[in-house]
Amino acid sequence: MKESCPGNPFANDFSRRGFLHVGLLGGLGLSLPQFLSMEAKAQQKQYKTREGVAKSVIQIFLPGGMAHQESWDPKPYAPTEYRGPFGTINTSIKGIKFSQNLKHTAKIADKMTIIRSMAHGEAAHERGTHNMFTGYKPSPALRYPAMGSVVAHELGPHNNLPPYVCVPSVPNEFANSGYLSSAFGPFAIGSEPSRGDFKVRDLSMPGGVDDTRFNRRRNLLETVDHHFRTIEESDALDSMDAFYQHAYKLISSQEAREAFNLKAEPEAVQNRYGMNTPGQRMLLARRLVEAGTRFVSLTAGGWDHHDNIKNGIQQQMPSVDQAIAALISDLDERGLLDSTLVMVTSEFGRTPKINGTGGRDHWPRVFSVGLAGGGVQRGLVHGSSDALGGEPEEDMVGIEDLATTVYNQLGITGDKELMSPGDRPIEIVDGGRILDEILVKKA
Repeated sequence: MKESCPGNPFANDFSRRGFLHVGLLGGLGLSLPQFLSMEAKAQQKQYKTREGVAKSVIQIFLPGGMAHQESWDPKPYAPTEYRGPFGTINTSIKGIKFSQNLKHTAKIADKMTIIRSMAHGEAAHERGTHNMFTGYKPSPALRYPAMGSVVAHELGPHNNLPPYVCVPSVPNEFANSGYLSSAFGPFAIGSEPSRGDFKVRDLSMPGGVDDTRFNRRRNLLETVDHHFRTIEESDALDSMDAFYQHAYKLISSQEAREAFNLKAEPEAVQNRYGMNTPGQRMLLARRLVEAGTRFVSLTAGGWDHHDNIKNGIQQQMPSVDQAIAALISDLDERGLLDSTLVMVTSEFGRTPKINGTGGRDHWPRVFSVGLAGGGVQRGLVHGSSDALGGEPEEDMVGIEDLATTVYNQLGITGDKELMSPGDRPIEIVDGGRILDEILVKKA
């Protein structure tokens, strides 16, 4: 008798061993989907999070697409229609010039690394923003988590502070937790730090609720939560549980509340950053990482200058330039810069040639990123664009390379796999390389 038939695809799979295997699953109380989930998790690439050089990241995102020609990568020898309306300024790095609009940052360039060869090829705002927040190109099949959410997932909270904070609000849909649990999403402060009535939402107890009443409500909620957990297990319940636990710790921690208290800063420090929107957002970011927040994401300005780029830059750049220089210098003076990675990015750059309305259009084929601290070299320019600022000329850097390097500095391995819905292992970053050439060399 034949043991199997070549035409029967199941014949070779259903054996005594397979029968015993299925029986064992039943004996353990495991369904086949549960077993397959366990099997997928067992096959994940697992890495222990190691001690990172950086403890925190401050992500300064300049939405709209800031022109590299009017900031980090001017082209003073290009024809006028490419060079643009501004001159250049010497920096504290010998032989390196910035646009004249970065007069404050030029003085502290020797604390920074400037990448002048960033590229990703996505000319739409949404897709470019997705790239810079996640390290992935968009996929219709999967929502990728923001870097801040991955950091929250891998490193967790510190000193009762949320691990991932957005100032003042979640800036776009790509700053969220993606396929990760919403428990790893950002804490949005919900208020503008530069306003006189600045107050972080959900940071204090509601009116009329004292400690006794607060604890009674907490105990009641835990009782109800336990009841529902005996009925159903779900990500929503896990997320709500994590949310409430974080909220309790935040409300009950004087140290955590103090981190958000900008009024505790001397007036001279506030003025140094600037009594304006970019200045106070960056000052709050410094207070948060100083207190223990892992990842702070903030936005500054709007840089989609299709028309009259001269006026747009003149209006917005001075306050952003002042705030970035103050932040990096202040972190350095406090001994925090080496453990805090500051990252200044936009979703793409602008076209090499000025258009007919005096602006520049979207250009993802080359642009610039500013980095400081967190184990990144000081006084370095990495890569270059060509003479017109249109293409990378050397050492092109992709979004996956930047993301991998940021994670590496935090002690997170980029090709570690996280579990997405359907128990599908997904690498934190797909194929990126660590930019060793921009990192401080180990002794």
